[in-house]
Amino acid sequence: MSPTFAASEVLGAMITPAVLISASGTLVLSTSNRLTRVVDRVRVLAAEAEKLRQGEETEEAEARRGLIAGQLPVLSSRVLLLRSALGALYGAIGLLVATSIAVGLSATLQWAYSWVPVISGLAGASALLWGSVLLVREARIAISSTLEEMKYLAKEVARLRTPP
Repeated sequence: MSPTFAASEVLGAMITPAVLISASGTLVLSTSNRLTRVVDRVRVLAAEAEKLRQGEETEEAEARRGLIAGQLPVLSSRVLLLRSALGALYGAIGLLVATSIAVGLSATLQWAYSWVPVISGLAGASALLWGSVLLVREARIAISSTLEEMKYLAKEVARLRTPP
C-alpha cells in the first residue's frame, strides 16, 4: 500500500465522524431553540396565571386556570427530555471527536488498540441516535399539548360566538 493511499484512508476515517459531529451540532442548535421556547411558554403561563389570580372568579377564568395547571406537568416533561437530549448530543460530539483523534493516533503510532476508535465511534453514533429518540418523544408531547390547547380555544371561540 502506498503512503499516499494510506494517508488518504486515515484522513477519510478521521473525517467520517465530522459529518456526524455536524449533524449533532445542528441538533444541539435546534434543541436549544426548542428549550428556549418551552422556557418562554412557562413564563407566559406564569404571567397569565398571575393575572387570573388577581381577576374575577368566572367560569372562563377557572377553565383557563385548569388549562394552565394541566400544561405545567407537560412543560416539565418537555424540559427534562430536552435536557437529556442535549446531554446525549453533547456526549455524541465528544465521542465523535475522540473517534477522530483515536483514528489519527492509531494510524500514526501503529497503535495496538485499534478497537478504541471503533468503540468510541459506535458509542458516539449511539448517543446521537438516543438524542434523536428523545427529541422525537419531546415533539410528540409538544404536539399533544398544542392539540389540547387548540381544543380549549375552539370551545372559547364557540362560546364567544354564541349569543347570550
